[in-house]
Amino acid sequence: MNASQHPVAEPRSELTVRGLILGVIITLLFTAANVFFGLKAGLTFATSIPAAVISMAVLRKFSNVTLQENNIVQTVASAAGTLSSIIFVLPGLIIIGWWDGFPYWVSFAVCALGGVLGVMYSIPLRRALVTQSDLPYPEGVACAEVLKVGSGDDSSAEGVEQNRAGLLAVVWGSIVSATFALIAATRVFASDVVEYFRVGSDGGVSGFDFFLSFALFGVGHLVGLWVGVAMGVGALIGWAWGVPHYSALAADHAGAIADLAGATWSHKVRFIGAGAIGVSAVWTLGKLVKPVIGGLASAMAASRARSAGDAALLPRTERDIPIGMVGLVSLVCLLPTGWLLAGFAQSANLGDHMLLLVGGGVIYIVLMSFLVSAVCGYMAGLIGSSNSPLSGIGILVVIGASLLLVFGVRDALPAGSEKALVAYALFVTAVVFAVATIANNNLQDLKTGQLVDATPWKQQAALVVGVIAGAAIIPPILGLLNDAYGFAGAPGPHHDHPLPAPQAGLISALAQGVIQNNVDWSLIQIGGGIGIVMIIVDELLRRTTKSAHLSPLAVGLGIYLPTQSTLMVVVGALVGHFYDRNAERGPKPEAAKQLGVLLASGMIVGEGLIGIGIAALVAFSDKLGFANKDFPLTLVGDDYANGAMPMILGGLAFAAVMALLYSWAARLGRGK
Repeated sequence: MNASQHPVAEPRSELTVRGLILGVIITLLFTAANVFFGLKAGLTFATSIPAAVISMAVLRKFSNVTLQENNIVQTVASAAGTLSSIIFVLPGLIIIGWWDGFPYWVSFAVCALGGVLGVMYSIPLRRALVTQSDLPYPEGVACAEVLKVGSGDDSSAEGVEQNRAGLLAVVWGSIVSATFALIAATRVFASDVVEYFRVGSDGGVSGFDFFLSFALFGVGHLVGLWVGVAMGVGALIGWAWGVPHYSALAADHAGAIADLAGATWSHKVRFIGAGAIGVSAVWTLGKLVKPVIGGLASAMAASRARSAGDAALLPRTERDIPIGMVGLVSLVCLLPTGWLLAGFAQSANLGDHMLLLVGGGVIYIVLMSFLVSAVCGYMAGLIGSSNSPLSGIGILVVIGASLLLVFGVRDALPAGSEKALVAYALFVTAVVFAVATIANNNLQDLKTGQLVDATPWKQQAALVVGVIAGAAIIPPILGLLNDAYGFAGAPGPHHDHPLPAPQAGLISALAQGVIQNNVDWSLIQIGGGIGIVMIIVDELLRRTTKSAHLSPLAVGLGIYLPTQSTLMVVVGALVGHFYDRNAERGPKPEAAKQLGVLLASGMIVGEGLIGIGIAALVAFSDKLGFANKDFPLTLVGDDYANGAMPMILGGLAFAAVMALLYSWAARLGRGK
């Protein structure tokens, strides 16, 4: 065969040093924002689209910039939106009192090793779930469209203008959300509107907490109408039925209404949410078994066919990291993972069962990580990475790990060893989480790459860089936030306003309940029944309506997340839906809708970054000499801050600014 018979790829810049450096910088900033926001609200946001817009704005000033190089930047930065999901598990070790801080190298290794293993897992899943699948991958497709419009070869006036408008949307969304968060930190405006009240004559209580957060509002816009509605249904189940019902059954009704409502939600209702999420995750897994097995069989057959021929004949979009290298890197990741598990077991005085714990832990990580990666990858393709059920499936992972420890080693340990087993279960779950989050995200990136003629192996290499960058910044940010605010339910120094860390609290509580045999399974069973009902309702809606659905996983999230984390998401989803409906009547509907997405992304980034800055002031308030350690930027006294005026001012200002911001975005989308 002569050279002319081989396709020759035209030279172009793709995996460049400048692209990697820009991607790492964006990753560090967005990871910090995501960690803070996730611990406060229980939700993280996808960073690919805002990263793509920033990349296009920065790299446009250089020569020889291509669409594919901008794609590499967003691929690196996308690690910030997913690896930060480790906060759904790792703070649990603080909450149970096992750690009092985050040891840097251990935390870094969990994130880095799990993340790189996740990249490797995504490679055999790519053909099954991306190239040979009709899954829509909404975020991957949207990111590809953004790149096509504003990047590289599109130097038309329209392309330049749309890129400029997109950057303006991200910047102004960030500025407005950061400014509002800064004013709220002074306590001139309240940060939320809260009310708790008695329900009926039997002593039941309920309430709500509207967190005045532009970031949560932006999350609502991004998840869409029906996911927002489903979360609203979950919040209604939790707070219109669950909290009133179980608080009425409580023995003591004499305390503060807010304390009774909070305790009822924390100790009763969120376990109902866990049951609903668990059943929904199992249902999802059941639906995926056939397509995943079929897709993997096809992928293996295609791999054998390619290995028998000439690799140069492969199209650019089919060139993955070689499967031999995938196996080698996976093995290299698993060996130090086993060493980490051994060190953890030794420090937990479980050394007598080292072989069983380490061997079983590594096998569990290998198998469960792949299973969870396939499920989450499929869900990311179906509804987007932001909506993928990582926290819900994490519940199944930690219950599985805890049950294996109960049946495998608990009875052979002396009394009082349960806490060490809980910590070990959380540690194993953290590694699985790191694998699953990256595999879930990477499939979305690979879909984007497929649409923009990118080279898969270069994207996979870029994501490894993003994983390392994200893993480097996560431990110090977690440590800073722990010192500044602490986590709800954790022992140690008292904090007036601890970060809720709802998923970490729930997952650690489940591990404790299973291993210490004190979990109230009846609550989980009730939640499972609710999950079954929601599955039936969702299936009926999908079959009888054009677009309506009620995601059972989102309903479960609405039950077990606090209203502080859900209500503003619901509002954002509704407003985002009406914004999109209005955009459809304009001359450039898709461009206008994309501006709404970028505006929402900017809101999340701005509030998250200012939150990190305020957390640093709180953490170092003693050294900086602030009189009020919890509110270092306060401009008012407690009497004013605890009154009604800050809530009124904050609520009115929030609504007015949001209306102005969306009106401006709508005009910008129409080219005015």
